[in-house]
Amino acid sequence: MKHHGTVREYCWPLQRLTWLPLIVGMLVTVLSAGTAWAEEEAQAGESDEAANEWPKGHYPLPEQGDVIGEDYIVKARDEETLLDIAREHNVGYEEIRRANPDVSVWLPGEGTEVVIPGRFILPPVEREGIVINVAELRLYYYPPAGEGEIPRVETYPIGIGREGFDTPLGKTKTTMRLKDPAWYPPRSVREEAAARGETAPAVVPPGPDNPLGRHAILLDIPGYLIHGTNLPDGIGMRASRGCIRMYPEDIESIFDRVPVGMQVHLINQPIKAGWDGDTPYVQVYQALEEQEAGMAALMETLAMLERNGDAPATPLNYELLRELLENPSGDVVALTPAPEPEPEPEEDAGEEESLLWEELSV
Repeated sequence: MKHHGTVREYCWPLQRLTWLPLIVGMLVTVLSAGTAWAEEEAQAGESDEAANEWPKGHYPLPEQGDVIGEDYIVKARDEETLLDIAREHNVGYEEIRRANPDVSVWLPGEGTEVVIPGRFILPPVEREGIVINVAELRLYYYPPAGEGEIPRVETYPIGIGREGFDTPLGKTKTTMRLKDPAWYPPRSVREEAAARGETAPAVVPPGPDNPLGRHAILLDIPGYLIHGTNLPDGIGMRASRGCIRMYPEDIESIFDRVPVGMQVHLINQPIKAGWDGDTPYVQVYQALEEQEAGMAALMETLAMLERNGDAPATPLNYELLRELLENPSGDVVALTPAPEPEPEPEEDAGEEESLLWEELSV
């Protein structure tokens, strides 16, 4: 019996060996799946890390939704102006003033908290090439994504044409890129100089006095360009003669990446609306022209918030929307209904009766 038992002890492991290839195969499959998952997680982590390292104003393009960026707060440094802070954080004059109405432009003071309005709703047009929203004083650039790259959108503050020199609207394209361009003052500049008793130069060569800065991108609209500036404090204002001005460092960053023939879409869209997940948002700017915030504006906003039939219906705060249309702030505001007030607790009938008896017995 002992001998047979020994045989059985040797035979049982041999029988298990027939399952070994299957077990090994299962382990390989599990390990492979785990490795693939780990690689995907690592790639996702690298993508997130890469996105976090992008320059200010660069954002991953939402696969679904329309909202990018976040508002945040910084503290002013000694002798730093509000315009210095705006330029460092990729915002323009009007934007920084709206977000900080009580902060001094020229000397905020060391340690003063400054709100950076860094949240935006993407304009309601095709996300291609360059989109310039004159009402918003912003440019959106959608660079082509290479293989393995995260699709992104870049947004920059701009200066546009002042009253009487409106920046044209519509679709056009880039035609030429000029580095260190010369500037030929147009007739309007020469006439204004003559009215002051001065003579405008026939040409301004490249250099610190050139209002075009060091980079210019010509558009297929005669006389209009996207260019730098020698007066960066005017970015975020209506101060040009119709051209689109950018901070010198901003146009330099896109100059070599914008090919000739790229689509440029110039729009005047003071109202933007869109979604972030299941939450509807709206962002309203002051219109460039006199424009009532009436039923047409309301219907236009609601049209931008329409979703496909499969999406669940979301109730909107129409009272808040009306208020935003009448008092534009440039803030990205959620349109979800305000929470209903909690019902007041009912007084206990027995306690109320007891109080009544006390009053009667006095």
